[in-house]
Amino acid sequence: MKSIHIKSIHIIILVITLSFYSCVSKRIIPSVRLEPDELLFMKAEKLFEKKYYGQAIDKYQEYLERFPDKEMVPAALMKIGTIEAILEHYPESINSYARLIKEYPESIFVDDAMVASLRAYYREGKYHEVIDYAARILKTTVSKEHILNIYIILGDTYIAQENPVLAVYYYTLEYGKADALTKEIILAKLKEGVKPLRHTDIGMVLELIDDEYLEGLVLYLMGMVKTEEEYYDDAKRILSEFIDKFPDHEKAGMASEQLKKLESLSVYEHHTIGCLLPLSGHYKVYGSRALQGIELALNKFIAQDTNQDTKKLIKIIIKDTGSTPDKAISAIEELYQEGVAAIIGPIFSVEAAAIEAQNKGIPIITITQKDNIAETGDFVFRNFFTPQMQVKTIISFAVEKLGVDRFAILYPDEKYGKTFMNLFWDEVIASGGVVTGLESYSLNKTDFSAPIKKLVGLYYEIPEDLLKENVIDGKEKGKDKLIDDDNILNEDAETDKKPEPIIDFDALFIPDGPKRAGLIMPQLAYNDIEDVYIFGTNLWHSDRLIEMAHKYVQDAVMPDVFFAGSSSEDVQDFVKCFKNSFKKEPGFIEAVAYDTAMILFSIISRSDVSFRSTVKNELTRMAGFEGITGHTRFTKNGDVEKKLYLLNIKGKKFIEIKQ
Repeated sequence: MKSIHIKSIHIIILVITLSFYSCVSKRIIPSVRLEPDELLFMKAEKLFEKKYYGQAIDKYQEYLERFPDKEMVPAALMKIGTIEAILEHYPESINSYARLIKEYPESIFVDDAMVASLRAYYREGKYHEVIDYAARILKTTVSKEHILNIYIILGDTYIAQENPVLAVYYYTLEYGKADALTKEIILAKLKEGVKPLRHTDIGMVLELIDDEYLEGLVLYLMGMVKTEEEYYDDAKRILSEFIDKFPDHEKAGMASEQLKKLESLSVYEHHTIGCLLPLSGHYKVYGSRALQGIELALNKFIAQDTNQDTKKLIKIIIKDTGSTPDKAISAIEELYQEGVAAIIGPIFSVEAAAIEAQNKGIPIITITQKDNIAETGDFVFRNFFTPQMQVKTIISFAVEKLGVDRFAILYPDEKYGKTFMNLFWDEVIASGGVVTGLESYSLNKTDFSAPIKKLVGLYYEIPEDLLKENVIDGKEKGKDKLIDDDNILNEDAETDKKPEPIIDFDALFIPDGPKRAGLIMPQLAYNDIEDVYIFGTNLWHSDRLIEMAHKYVQDAVMPDVFFAGSSSEDVQDFVKCFKNSFKKEPGFIEAVAYDTAMILFSIISRSDVSFRSTVKNELTRMAGFEGITGHTRFTKNGDVEKKLYLLNIKGKKFIEIKQ
């Protein structure tokens, strides 16, 4: 054991003596004379205790410069390193520790300096340095306390590197050697460490750990964490494995109790899907279309599934939501009593249904554009295309493929138009573009010349002096050369000359339906707005637009979630089957409902899915479903991400644009 210098002890005794005599009569305080180095060091220490870190460093540095051979130099270096670490000056901190270790290898502060250096590397984000340096210092003789600190820093480092296997290994090393108080801290770290572990990682972790109790503890913690996260199938599998391998473990009883609770949660009809659709009332046409898509999906899935047992089991239960929230809530209650695994819909009255499904813990995939519906809770999803998706698709294509960065917006003065206008404008700015023109129009008009003219600077009268030829006293303005009388335009002719539009945009966005868009397009041409890209919304994907404004809508571009004319084999097969079954061509509602059903059928048909929470978790885990409405995935908050189709008009047809 390294000894403390005698003079250092002398200083401590002096401090204690001064403290003692300060409590008695002043008449008996002895006169104690400190050496200059002792006095300076004590000043630095007092500044450090009061957290005057800048001044403290100055005093410690002064000590090093004035008394480089005194016994407290290592302590001063240690304190400087500590202060620099507190101030998050990690390179300076590491330099101070390194000097201490190199110049005073016998100091009692060396082990502390090595561990502190390791911690500074970690806080600086230099994880490779942490791992390399830890391997070096573990080979030296360090105390049990220092070894435990190194293990925990290594565990934290591997967590930061997203390597939970090694993180858990080092946490268990520390847990096995720690005292009771420290074990509670490490247990919390272990629980965080096992969260990202996959089931396939378990064998790797257990192989590293050389202690049966710790192996069992890791399995138990994994099972409990999966339970807390509602990954019940994973929890059930891991806890069962834990009990099988470690039946005498102190946590075995608690694991058995948890398994019983999990069994009670798995009681429902695993292969049954509920459907909430408006099959009566104002919106019944939409409900009927969605139901046709779902029914086709069921027939298709059963036909392609090789598991004969699954074919017999999978079924759908249909409930009519009508047009009222109360009816949707009642339908949710009925589906819950019938034990459905998940729900498709509704299309309308979605808020009430979403809240009820969330409260009952039933995964529900709504078919709606309703804002923020997925934020209702973790069991609520949305599979539909939104205005935001459409706008992003348009801007991405315009900027990245067409090289457009100047846009104008002509929109109807109502909710739909305003929503798209604001989203479009925001997305243009986000992409580095600019909106150079913005005009709205009333819904009760068929003449759109006023907003169109305003958009291109033709609405307001041009001052008379600007209309005339700038001829002053027979001279052309800005020139000295005389102009012949024959070449001077007469005043009347110049006044009648039609002004040209000022088109300072490369693309025009019109978020409206096909009827008004069909009226607007010819009027754009009449006002000489040509050679600009024209973009619309999915509502433009209508034969009516082509019929109304055939030659004026050529090359117009619009997004959509489904295109029956796609070259995709899956889409062609879907369209063919749909026509054979229902004697008509499917639209986007049928397509979205079809994909939604296929996603859920693929999950509930799996033998390893025993809980509704697993259905929910599998939806968020889904890397991407290649459906007829494009690549589809759900975010962690349950909202959908889709890659929309882009279409343009060629002749009398809509053509898919390859992105």
